Amino acid sequence: MKTHRLARVAEVVREVAATTILFEIRDPRVKNVTVTRCEVAADLQHAKVFVSVMGTEKQQRDALVGLKNAAGFIQSKLADRLMTRFLPVLTFVPDEGVKKSIEVARILAEEKRLRGEADEAPVVDDDTDSAEDDDESADADADAGGEDAPGTPPPDRK
Repeated sequence: MKTHRLARVAEVVREVAATTILFEIRDPRVKNVTVTRCEVAADLQHAKVFVSVMGTEKQQRDALVGLKNAAGFIQSKLADRLMTRFLPVLTFVPDEGVKKSIEVARILAEEKRLRGEADEAPVVDDDTDSAEDDDESADADADAGGEDAPGTPPPDRK
């Protein structure tokens, strides 16, 4: 089967699952759930819906159980939208990508903070010849098509 058809079906499954979870499921266990992506098998009979759940581990487990119980309802909504011979059976899988990206960002921020403390050097501000530098930079900006002085019309560009 062509990959662009699989991608279109996966996008429809993701969209229907996301809107159904957001607006139509009334299960109190299913909250703070975001559908991140969807993978559809080549035969269109199975679909993995990757979800990210914000909250504690218990809330995440409860949300996945609630989604598993609501899978039939979501599939019925999908049947209204998707006109294929087979309706994919939905499986909800926790997406660890969001957690991993948050952890990587935290590690990078910590490393940046540690390097900032170690490499901290005094900043020297040399204000000599600043008036001449300002005039030269304004001329360079005008030549390069940068910002013009206030009140001057922009150059004609064709």
